[in-house]
Formats: sequence, C-alpha cells, structure tokens
Amino acid sequence: MTLDERINMSETRVCTTVFPFLTNHHDTLFGGKAMAIMDEVSFMSATRFCKKRLVTVSTDRIDFEKAIPSGSIIEAIAKVDKVGNTSVKVKVEIYVEKMYEDGRELAIQGMFTFVALDEDKKPIPVLLGLDIGGE
Repeated sequence: MTLDERINMSETRVCTTVFPFLTNHHDTLFGGKAMAIMDEVSFMSATRFCKKRLVTVSTDRIDFEKAIPSGSIIEAIAKVDKVGNTSVKVKVEIYVEKMYEDGRELAIQGMFTFVALDEDKKPIPVLLGLDIGGE
C-alpha cells in the first residue's frame, strides 16, 4: 500500500444532529463541543492511518466560519494532511446542513497534531512497521 492509499483509507467521517443540549445561549453549537468532535474524529483518522497509540499535542488553528444552529445536521471529515517522523497532522472540516433543505456549507475547520507513543509513553516513528510502498 502506498502512502497516498493509506492516507485515503484513513479518511474518517462522523455525522451528528445538533440537539438543544449541545448548544449555547445563542442556540448554536457550543464551540467546545465542536472542538471535542474535531479532536475525536481527527484522532480516529490518525489512528486508522498509523495503527499506533496517539495523543493530541496541538491544534494549529480552528476557524469558526459559520454558526451552526440547533436542529442542524453536521458532518465532520478528517484526513491526514502531513506525516512527520513521530507525528501526524490531520485536517478537520465540519459541514452544516439544514435538515429539510438541500445543500451544505463549510462551518468550521482546523488542524490537529498527534504524536505516536510506545508503551513507556515515549515518541516513536509513525511509519515504523507499516507496509508503505513507493509512490
């Protein structure tokens, strides 16, 4: 399997409905909940990519471009963006769609970085032991 094939196979999508208990006083998705969804889906994608124990070490930037109202459906899409020696950077996009109308819009996007750890919680190469063929 090539690196590109492994990246494509690790793309992860999670959908959920924005119910009132997930919203803030503006009746829109609470920012902290959006970040938790993004961290979880990016973790799943990174883990599917390298099959290693991972921890979140940073978020480069999270842009809240559109408010997500209660009663919406959201889809979080995570895809490996960059592979380092011991780290994996994952891009996450959250799209919002109205339940009873066509179309969807990009609402939030961000980057999450994970580091692979061994049993002693020491960083290890993310690609070590993986079958990565030539491009």
